[in-house]
Amino acid sequence: MKNLLTFLLLYVSFSLSAQDFSSITEQIQSSEVLKKHYFGFSLFDIDEQKYVYGINEDKHFTPASNTKVFTTLTSLKLIGDSIPGIAYIERGDSLLFWGTGDPTFLHSRLGNSKVLDFLKNSNKKLYLAFQPTQEPSYRDGWSIEDYEFYYQPELSQFPIYGNVVQFKEVEGSLRLEPLYFEKYVKYLTDTITRYRIHRPLDNNNFEINNFPLPAQYVNEKPFKTSDSLLISLLQDTLKREVFWTRDSLPKEVNYIYSTATKDVVREMMLPSDNFLAEQLNMVASFMHFGSFNTGDLRKYMKDNFYRNFQDSIELRDGSGLSVYNKVTPRSMVELLLLVQNEVGDEAAKLRLFPAGGLEGTLKNIFHAPEGKAFVWSKTGTINSVHCQSGYILTKKNKRFAYSFLNNNFLGSANPVRKEMVRIVTYIYENF
Repeated sequence: MKNLLTFLLLYVSFSLSAQDFSSITEQIQSSEVLKKHYFGFSLFDIDEQKYVYGINEDKHFTPASNTKVFTTLTSLKLIGDSIPGIAYIERGDSLLFWGTGDPTFLHSRLGNSKVLDFLKNSNKKLYLAFQPTQEPSYRDGWSIEDYEFYYQPELSQFPIYGNVVQFKEVEGSLRLEPLYFEKYVKYLTDTITRYRIHRPLDNNNFEINNFPLPAQYVNEKPFKTSDSLLISLLQDTLKREVFWTRDSLPKEVNYIYSTATKDVVREMMLPSDNFLAEQLNMVASFMHFGSFNTGDLRKYMKDNFYRNFQDSIELRDGSGLSVYNKVTPRSMVELLLLVQNEVGDEAAKLRLFPAGGLEGTLKNIFHAPEGKAFVWSKTGTINSVHCQSGYILTKKNKRFAYSFLNNNFLGSANPVRKEMVRIVTYIYENF
């Protein structure tokens, strides 16, 4: 009799639990939006250490900027506490330095003066050493027509100014940062009835239609990188001569460190910065291999950290711009758990993700009851793709990791976004 009672209690408990989580199915099935496209969802109970719900969780999707969660783990594993700004050696009266891929040098939001001051104040001749590399300035699966948009700068061994020119209205006039590019600006007389800045694919001649400059105008345009341009920009910025060399990177070098790694990761994650994501992979490759080969880097991470994933994954970049990336919702959850284990501290982990209703790409998406977020998640959006993967803290203080991936819908992502918010909010309120 006692064994029967125990069985019944366990059966009722399991049934209630299953019924509770099956109510998510009702929320999904009631959606007129979700039934029109391909989606997958996976929910993992962090405290109980088990999956509690899934639909198409083992199917492959294009993740868009959810890819940046992979870059987060790569950065935490391989870069160290701070970003190496340059590698250098002193040889007689010369200072030889190598780019590390560090994206923060003279960056408009992350720049600090550590590397700049070091180079400016050196009393030695400066030689920038270029490493031979097969690393392309664009990744496989990127849209070439986006070359002149702020979110797709070219990638390089030694980024400067974020590899973009900033155009900004200041007291009624257009100001460029860096000023070096002013000589390449040409004003056109045409019939375009809006203010537009255009750069041809193959050069850095910026064309501006002769239309009144809008108040508070700010725009960033990628420039076409080259070794010679980098030398010119360095000389223009440092106000001193910079030579170049092809010297190989020695085994023993010194470093000037620029910015805390977690600060750069956070700046990548909150606004979903593609340039920072790709350059962080460049830095990780430099630190691990001593060279730039992000293809080998992705293979290394896959073989050593993702090998126990239940599902295979395919990554072709670090930002999510590539349409060739393929992951499953379940793999995203497994990745989120790896990030949690790597960081350890709960607050530090959540700080790396946009907080719903408060900041980043989730600022105007979720509500934040009494000013407190209940979801911290990475979004991802490209054409016909909209995704979220992150963490939920419910009203009952239950912790979940989740991934909600949506592909192949037509039109705006707004209806899809609203459905994800509705279902995630339902989980917050009911579990």
